[in-house]
Amino acid sequence: MKSAYKLAATALLAGSACAQFVPAPTDLIEKLGFANVSVRYKEVPTGICELDPNVKSYSGYADIEKDQHIFWWFFEARNQDPTTAPLTVWINGGPGSSSMIGLFQELGPCGVGPDLKPFNNPYSWSNASNILFIDQPSTVGFSYSVPIPGYKDNSGHLVQLPNATCPEYAQGFGTCATYSKPLIQSVPNKTEDAASGMWKTLQGFMGAFPQYSRNGFSFTTESYGGHYAPVFNAYILDQNAKNISGAHHINLENVLIGNGWFDPLIQYEAYYKFAMGGNTYDYMPYNDTVIAEWNNSLYGAGNCLDRTLDCRSTGSNAVCSAADDFCYSKVEYPYDLYSGRDEYDMRYLAPNPFPYSYYVTYLNTPEVQQAIGAYQNFSESSSIVSSAFGNTGDDDRESGTIEACRKLLDAGVQVMLYYGDADYICNWLGGQEVATLINATGYAEAGFVNISTSDHKVHGQVRQSGLFSFLRIYESGHEVPFYQPLAALEIFERALNQSDIATGQICVKDEADYKTVGTPTSDYREGNATMQFKITPSNATYNVELDAPDAVPTWSAGIGKRGVKEKREFKQARSFLGRPRKSKGGKRPA
Repeated sequence: MKSAYKLAATALLAGSACAQFVPAPTDLIEKLGFANVSVRYKEVPTGICELDPNVKSYSGYADIEKDQHIFWWFFEARNQDPTTAPLTVWINGGPGSSSMIGLFQELGPCGVGPDLKPFNNPYSWSNASNILFIDQPSTVGFSYSVPIPGYKDNSGHLVQLPNATCPEYAQGFGTCATYSKPLIQSVPNKTEDAASGMWKTLQGFMGAFPQYSRNGFSFTTESYGGHYAPVFNAYILDQNAKNISGAHHINLENVLIGNGWFDPLIQYEAYYKFAMGGNTYDYMPYNDTVIAEWNNSLYGAGNCLDRTLDCRSTGSNAVCSAADDFCYSKVEYPYDLYSGRDEYDMRYLAPNPFPYSYYVTYLNTPEVQQAIGAYQNFSESSSIVSSAFGNTGDDDRESGTIEACRKLLDAGVQVMLYYGDADYICNWLGGQEVATLINATGYAEAGFVNISTSDHKVHGQVRQSGLFSFLRIYESGHEVPFYQPLAALEIFERALNQSDIATGQICVKDEADYKTVGTPTSDYREGNATMQFKITPSNATYNVELDAPDAVPTWSAGIGKRGVKEKREFKQARSFLGRPRKSKGGKRPA
């Protein structure tokens, strides 16, 4: 499954194996943030990502614990005074996935093309807010435990080297680089345990940069963020209530979750429903034998749902991990096995080149790493974090996500769930059930209405009651802002203003009884007009007007000028029975 960026990365490494060793930066500024969290940072030069010389960006680390150094990259708001603009954080899921995925492929100020040069993203969410991307927990992306020189062998094992030279026996692997020491004890292994690290990182940043932390705070994420966001933000509310000396009261206003993974009981069942004709692209190729096996694996006595209930009743790490492995292999994976289609966007056969991943090679160039103060080589996901969470079966736990969403709503925090409807891995059918289960006041009486945007196209529908909303976005895979950039930005702006999502004209914060009046179900079906029945070329470009690839790649025309955005929540690799395990919100398997 080699995409163009992987071929480029391979060529780069083959040309100079030792080029991937990262010297420790010596030019970082140190400050003590709130809650006694130390922060080290530098200003990032114009042109590394943000191309406007009048808009500043900073990157650095929050040292939240010994051997836990959390990388962040901040961008000022483009179209307003950044000292009075709201602050938004973005994290990717996984668990173990880098938020550079979100930055470069989806909603950040830039993307990267095949020429390994950044191009402007005119639909960046920094148009409306200061925005902070965080690689969490430790060892994810540029975050590190202890940086070590090493190489990965053909089995993926990290072998530490005595120094930053690439010996002859390692050069054949082409992966000599600076890595995080695999200290599994230095990373959390459950969603609940990761919450404190996020809070400390925010405390550090807000203390080091109080000028960017004066107004409301919004938390945005996707995929495994359906676990992270409710639990992390409920933790923030709890910390606020403690009035901790030296800590900052975080003025939480909005929590936005794209294609979130919440309750596994709901979402494993949603795999089956989506595959068996529940998708709206008129695709159901499975024969009776496959359907019967799939049904039994999900509903049969002692199988996926029963195992997940056993996980819930026992809380055992071994039981939950085994349940997760079984449900992946027998309920999630049949889609890959029998359809050959991308789990993140069912319209495409695998391998799918969208969203673009050239940025991975870009972030592994010495010039960029020096410019952002990196301590280690970049990878899209952390096998250490993946293993830690896998060992506890966190994926198969509900982790209190539904109750946490209710807690946020009760505290006056807006909660939005938005789903691209071509996504299988965290599909909108499961999300819709989660929205019903949250049972926000008045939501049962609300209905679906079209979302109006400035381009006068209907990009989806919303069902909203007060500060809770569920959105279905048409012609969109797992990462909505890549496929529907204009709609995603305008929806984000409405959420920041706490306006109604359908039109942006009504202040729902001031109208507690606001409800959308429409149909009880969202019934639009795209059909197979945008379904691809041949492998899409690795150098293809995505046309947001056609909701499909361009007939001829248009990189030379300048993707930024055409408004095409970047991002895909790639899944991370996790081995199961010799197959790459895909996790929610991670990365494409290597």
